[in-house]
Amino acid sequence: MKKPLIVIGTIVLAAVAFIGGSRLYQQSQTSERAGLTSSRSANLVRPHSPIFGSESAKVTIVEFLDPACETCGAMAPLVKSLVTASFGQVRLVVRYAPLHQGSDQIVRILEAARLQGKYWQALEAVLASQSMWASHDNPRPELVWNIIGTAGVDIAQAKADLQNPKITEALRLDREDLVALKVTKTPEFFVNGKPLPQFGPEQLKALVKSETRAAYGQ
Repeated sequence: MKKPLIVIGTIVLAAVAFIGGSRLYQQSQTSERAGLTSSRSANLVRPHSPIFGSESAKVTIVEFLDPACETCGAMAPLVKSLVTASFGQVRLVVRYAPLHQGSDQIVRILEAARLQGKYWQALEAVLASQSMWASHDNPRPELVWNIIGTAGVDIAQAKADLQNPKITEALRLDREDLVALKVTKTPEFFVNGKPLPQFGPEQLKALVKSETRAAYGQ
């Protein structure tokens, strides 16, 4: 009887050690990311970055997103609600992380829509229709044209604007900041410069709530 008990005890101890080690590793990674973003805060928000919400908001959510990322699409309603329900206290800054095949082309299309003042309508339409165009095995970014057309974008003008130098420069800076901040997956969130301790909708809501309390004394 003693031998099985010893084996079980060893397994339990190994499991506890693994869980503890995983938590320590996550804490270490979070601390490292926090230090990195603190020293490179200029890499988080650029003058060209799209902003949703009040310019004077004291709480800033920075989201690095890929238009083809399903999790980005799933999180979009929550992120929007955190801004719209904040009475001007929270804003969203979008940064691009075009990690999937074809995503850089979608980013150009979104930025072309932005030149017409249709950015947020186009982004919402693109994220909502990922199942139509964003297959990772066979992406079809050309289908996005019809999708943003329903959002009121002038397609002919948008196609003419695709190679606008401002769009090219925005993409270049976002790619550089991806490397500087070690962003390797999407969506990646920072709230007032702080990375999520662990990814998840509840974690994002908790960090936004904490930063709002700190900023506004609530």
